[in-house]
Amino acid sequence: MSKVLVLKSSILAQASQSSKMADYFTGEWLSHNPDSQVTERDLAGTPVPVLDSELFDALRQNSTELSERQKAALALSEEMISELKTHDVIVITAPMYNFAIPTQLKNYFDLVARAGMTFQYTEKGAQGLLKGKRAIVLISHGGIYKGGPRDTIPSYLSVFLEFIGITDVEFIHAEGLSLGEESAKQAHLNANKLMDDIIQEMIQTLPEENAA
Repeated sequence: MSKVLVLKSSILAQASQSSKMADYFTGEWLSHNPDSQVTERDLAGTPVPVLDSELFDALRQNSTELSERQKAALALSEEMISELKTHDVIVITAPMYNFAIPTQLKNYFDLVARAGMTFQYTEKGAQGLLKGKRAIVLISHGGIYKGGPRDTIPSYLSVFLEFIGITDVEFIHAEGLSLGEESAKQAHLNANKLMDDIIQEMIQTLPEENAA
């Protein structure tokens, strides 16, 4: 695994805690694999359009003549799906906003969930097509929610990623980020340690000539 796709979804730009986690992961990964390909897509900096009836018709090929807006959305969808297909590891930042993922991330999912491209319908139901990939989800909480009823993000993302074929999914939480400076510092230290462990495990799976 040497191609990493990073999906940032925070609206907070440089103040984002989840982006800070993603930057740590990318920095550590590249320090061990400087020749690795890392692609970053900022879903807040360059937003994905909201799915509506017009775009739904375009993505489902229900429209015979496409508007300029439909053409642009269709091209973006195909570009993002191509990124998913050509990268081995997908790093997703998922800060919790009002007990759910950011709208920006949901919009992305709506444009990459396409029959015949990321999943297909079979006699046994929907089958994901993005096999053999690994997803690392970086979740940031202001409070302490992991493992409780308010920890809604892992269950939702597990279902969606499995739907498109990604079943190797790991979740890393940084929580208590709004409970003071010391709590935030410790949360990042804990998250960094987990990311370090994942990176070391990833390095061990690389061909010997690719490992630094």
